[in-house]
Amino acid sequence: MSAEAVPAAVVTVPEHIEHRVQMPDGRIVAAAEWGDPQGVPLFALHGTPGGRISFWQDPTIYARHGLRRITLDRPGYGESTRQPGRIVADAVPDIAAIADQLGIGSFAVTGGSGGGPHALACAALLPDRVLRCLADVSIAPYPAEGLDWFAGQTRGNVDEFQAAQRGEADIRQLTEAEWAGLRARLDAGDSNFLGDNYEMSEADQAQMLKHLGRMAINLRAALAGGVDGWVDDDIAFTKPWGFDVGDITGTIMLSYGRVDTLVPAAHGDWLAAHIPGVTTRVLEEAGHMGDDADVEHDMAWLAGQG
Repeated sequence: MSAEAVPAAVVTVPEHIEHRVQMPDGRIVAAAEWGDPQGVPLFALHGTPGGRISFWQDPTIYARHGLRRITLDRPGYGESTRQPGRIVADAVPDIAAIADQLGIGSFAVTGGSGGGPHALACAALLPDRVLRCLADVSIAPYPAEGLDWFAGQTRGNVDEFQAAQRGEADIRQLTEAEWAGLRARLDAGDSNFLGDNYEMSEADQAQMLKHLGRMAINLRAALAGGVDGWVDDDIAFTKPWGFDVGDITGTIMLSYGRVDTLVPAAHGDWLAAHIPGVTTRVLEEAGHMGDDADVEHDMAWLAGQG
């Protein structure tokens, strides 16, 4: 993948409301609220690595679609207390507690990449509260019968997940080195900020260049205190998730791209074959970073407008 240095984009974090919610075990989870405070509640779950300071290039999109969008730092990211040994399903009681604290009953949920399994966990374990669920470029469970789980992934992803399988010491060493390199490339304005071990499609290269400023803000906030969240995410993905995707009910959509090299389309195909009644939207020319034109469609669907 060719690197391109670009001038530092002038990107500012839109106005939002910050929340800190204490869990029954004493942990603090940091959350943020964007959009229409009277709108349809939407939990938007970040990727790996990532955090609550995430927003679209047009920050009016949430209010325009009547969405009260809530983001959070998973444990170990940003300003949320670490929860060592967590599994994917452990995100669900945290989200339920935040919803309760904010006076929210039912809500929509969406998650991209590493957020996808956590969104699906909400659909599986909170069927009476989840209005609709969109899992975007989500990985499939590991192992998944009939799926060559590592096939088509970049070298960097394979190295990450194999290190996670070996244990915390190995994945911590790897992610700390990756974060040091990633941070240096972001500081240099390098659109190839993931590095050469993460070979990306041309579609994704273009998206990374276009959205470098927003992505840099998200990653710096998420990893300011270290890589604990990243470590724990990767380990959680290589263990049982704590629920069966075949038990998911409700209104579910999967969205993924055919030229994705981080989460190959075969993962989306496997999920589509194993989640009952799911709707799929496959973007033939898009990769992991998606297609800008599709974001309005996603927000409308999550708001119940389509």
